[in-house]
Amino acid sequence: MPFFIIAGAINAFLAVAFGAFGAHALKEKLSEKYLAIWETAVQYQMYHAIGLIVIGILMSTNIIGNVSQLSWAGYLMLAGIVIFSGSLYVLSLSGIGVLGAITPIGGVAFLAAWVLVIVAVVKHMN
Repeated sequence: MPFFIIAGAINAFLAVAFGAFGAHALKEKLSEKYLAIWETAVQYQMYHAIGLIVIGILMSTNIIGNVSQLSWAGYLMLAGIVIFSGSLYVLSLSGIGVLGAITPIGGVAFLAAWVLVIVAVVKHMN
């Protein structure tokens, strides 16, 4: 449980830092296209940082507990952040278009993570 809360907080911190970096340091260096890609990476990193914190809270013994679906969801969200947002950050800075082909893998990891959160909550309700 604390692992996902800490990982979420670290990723939220990084999303704020990368957002500020993009808005200030990269604003004059990147085209509008690549700046928009950077902003998408920041947004999805923040959304899923919050998701990690929620997973950590749900894993509390007072709520759902340490069930495998939530654990898998947390690891998939972390992988999604690295693959989805990471590939977009690198794409923005490098312009290497092939990285756009990697990004959907991170998106699928995000989707699978959210499905596992739903499964864990539905199982807990029964």
